[in-house]
Amino acid sequence: MTIVLGANQYGKAETRLVRVDRGGPQHELRDLTVTVALAGDLAATHLTGDNSQVLPTDSQKNTVYAFARQHGVDQIEDFGLVLAQHFVSSQAAIDRARVELSEHTWHRLGPHSFQRAGSETRTATVTVTGSAAVVESGLTGLVLLNSTDSEFTGYVRDRYTTLPQTRDRILATEVNARWRHRGVDGEWAGSYAGVRAALVAAFIETYSLSLQQTLYAMGRRVLQDRPEIAEVHLALPNKHHLPVDLTPFGLDNPGEVFVATDRPYGLIEGTVTRAEPGAR
Repeated sequence: MTIVLGANQYGKAETRLVRVDRGGPQHELRDLTVTVALAGDLAATHLTGDNSQVLPTDSQKNTVYAFARQHGVDQIEDFGLVLAQHFVSSQAAIDRARVELSEHTWHRLGPHSFQRAGSETRTATVTVTGSAAVVESGLTGLVLLNSTDSEFTGYVRDRYTTLPQTRDRILATEVNARWRHRGVDGEWAGSYAGVRAALVAAFIETYSLSLQQTLYAMGRRVLQDRPEIAEVHLALPNKHHLPVDLTPFGLDNPGEVFVATDRPYGLIEGTVTRAEPGAR
């Protein structure tokens, strides 16, 4: 039996970074979580314990902080590109650097006062190799709800099916999306705002026959509205809202009173992409 080392990487996970720009009377605040993963010629450290090609993960963490001071933090995609390109160019053994960033939003209350926003988080993942760079942006935790214009009928029924068909239901989800850019020199803030707006607009405007149909409509809308985007991946949990039976209390319930459940839940995932020219 032959035993070999397979694919591997290492890095510093979830470095917490808060950067305050004090360059004017109104401060700017950036709150990030940054994860670095490096891959390349690292067999020796696994097989023999030779660490001569290993950049300590503590050094990677320190690089995040130093670069925040030297380069500032504006758009997370740009910050991720600077970091990833640095690790590939400065470390001979490293041929791929992947930097994942999450931005935690704060709402401004005054020139130097802020309030932490809700659960929605902006994300970016930058992957740099010796010959290419790929930027993915995204968001997590965007909770949307339509109180009508959604139904679910015509599905497979077997001996274990108890779910009643419905022509009018609440449709709610927590959007987790990531989208790949066609280049690495985008106008990141405007692109993010435009993609988010397209996702929300499609959710609002689609009469939903299934959450799968809504997912495709959301991804399609992004690609129609944003030419800089190559593909969109969506993960949409179905946040169920079940009508409460009020008959034991002598009351009807014409679709007005629901219980919101958090688990178990349906999870719908899919990728919407641009077809290559000539593809069938």
